[in-house]
Amino acid sequence: MQWLDFNFPFFIFQEGNGFEYPQGTFPNQAHASSTCIDLQKADLLYRKSDLAGIISYDYKNKVENLQSINSEVIALEETVFFQPELSIQIEKDFLVFKGANAEDFVISFQKFIPSSRQNPRVRTKRLTTLEDYIQKVKNIQNHIREGDMYELNYCMGFSFEGDWDPILAYEDLMQISPMPFSGVFKSKSKYLLAASPERFLKRKNSKMIAQPIKGTIKRGTHKQEDDVMKEQLLNSEKERAENLMIVDLMRNDLSKISKTGSVEVDELFGIYSFPRVHQMISTVSSDLKEGLGLKEIIHATFPMGSMTGAPKVKCMELIDDFENFKRGWFSGCFGFFQENGDFDLNVIIRSVLFDKEKSKGYFAVGSAITFDADPEYEYAECLLKASAILQILEG
Repeated sequence: MQWLDFNFPFFIFQEGNGFEYPQGTFPNQAHASSTCIDLQKADLLYRKSDLAGIISYDYKNKVENLQSINSEVIALEETVFFQPELSIQIEKDFLVFKGANAEDFVISFQKFIPSSRQNPRVRTKRLTTLEDYIQKVKNIQNHIREGDMYELNYCMGFSFEGDWDPILAYEDLMQISPMPFSGVFKSKSKYLLAASPERFLKRKNSKMIAQPIKGTIKRGTHKQEDDVMKEQLLNSEKERAENLMIVDLMRNDLSKISKTGSVEVDELFGIYSFPRVHQMISTVSSDLKEGLGLKEIIHATFPMGSMTGAPKVKCMELIDDFENFKRGWFSGCFGFFQENGDFDLNVIIRSVLFDKEKSKGYFAVGSAITFDADPEYEYAECLLKASAILQILEG
């Protein structure tokens, strides 16, 4: 990946880390280019060319009549897409280079000497104190009692500065928190390092698949405790209620672009295990209407309900009131779009955003706030989700 970073201003790297996941994981692959386009132009190329792309959470303002009022930690584009000049298929013992200049790139890759330096430790700044967090959660719960929404995904941010190498950091992150939808997206000096457990949306032929995550609990220290934690998550009325609300939201979103009567819940309240947490994941599928473009699919479903709450539009309005940073690429999505129309997009969570030119970065974590949520428990859940990233940053 250091070679890609040295040679290309735009690239995507994806890996599934060997997880067994319903409907599969990200493939192990990379794509790179020297130029980029936005979603508007990518829509014209969809089903005519391979594409890689990232969509910021703040693209919501194009989907709905909304605005983003909070200050940004780093400036990030709303959408970045590119047509690959080079594609690399990553196998266990070898790489396959594809593209017009593949042979030249192979020679360059073979001559490249990667850096062996270590990243310095950096100090992170919490953008929300425990006291502020507790008060914000109570205010959100007042809105729920007044009937404004059922649940809201409230996130808190962390920022940092330093002479920091995002490629080395991603390698460190994968050592402690490999995930099924992991990867790196580079746009000039801006980097996304993703250790995401969540799929947003997948298209396979005419089938659409959404897999929202709602429900988190820590791993046990031994098998017996681990099994108890899984059972506790599965039987939690609060977590099941949160999950079900987002499943219903995703069913509604998919119904806008799907054949009548084709939306189904394939799995409800599935419990899946990751390095530091167990997650409750449900799977919703449908048959896509014919003739829809990329922009139509995205506008019907974005942003994902697991990162907003329900109802979606009201939650997005209130999120900007309660949070104190612009989400940017966090809680957006990125992935790869095949020429035949198939694609797979993750949810950008458990991820770091970094501007190498400005030597500044941030990440964020959140949870679903419901009327009976315990603010201190939710805060602790957020820190659990942040633990792997804090480890690679602070040591």
